[in-house]
Amino acid sequence: MNTLKAKVKQIDSLDNLTIVKFDYKGTTLSMMSLGLKDINLQSEVILSINASHIAIAKDLKGDISLSNVFNCIIKKLDKGELLSSLKLQINDDYLTSIITTNSVNRMNLKVNDKVQALVKASEISIKKVIS
Repeated sequence: MNTLKAKVKQIDSLDNLTIVKFDYKGTTLSMMSLGLKDINLQSEVILSINASHIAIAKDLKGDISLSNVFNCIIKKLDKGELLSSLKLQINDDYLTSIITTNSVNRMNLKVNDKVQALVKASEISIKKVIS
């Protein structure tokens, strides 16, 4: 499981739906949650993202509906028969993405490539509230 430390900068709620925006080292991240409680503006949190929920784009141009886009560098690439694991560097942190080996081959991904890691707002969760 990937984790990132971030700070809550905006909370919007309607009925049981809450959309929270976080500041992660100058990048705004969004999370969509049902029934979220015990979170306040300026709270520091540890966010959690499952490796299989991180899609990869290369040379992404234009608008997309995904709220969370990280500019990354592939630091390690382990190709398996069906699935591949990518270790991605973002700022001083690392994320792991698991995608199909077919996608790695089709995109011609290699170590040191600049890519974008894409995460839907519904795929980010709060693992822990720090303060």
